[in-house]
Amino acid sequence: MDETQILDVARDGILTMVVVTAPVLLTGLVVGLTISVFQTLTQIQEMTLVFVPKILAVFVSLLFFLPFMIGKMTELMNRIMDIIIGLP
Repeated sequence: MDETQILDVARDGILTMVVVTAPVLLTGLVVGLTISVFQTLTQIQEMTLVFVPKILAVFVSLLFFLPFMIGKMTELMNRIMDIIIGLP
């Protein structure tokens, strides 16, 4: 296994990590931004108002995106196994 294959595996791993975590992170970002705008407009400065909806939204998005996330991680593992099997 040479340096280019190692860099390809590392690049694929990082790219897969970004793709797998993006839906959940974007859901938390959108919900947090929406609640922040709501707090700014109503001048409600309650800290717990941010956490409960964000936690619920992230949990629901995890349930919704879990098959996609597992599929992407399985694809990466299959590619890595193909590389390992192909080693001399």
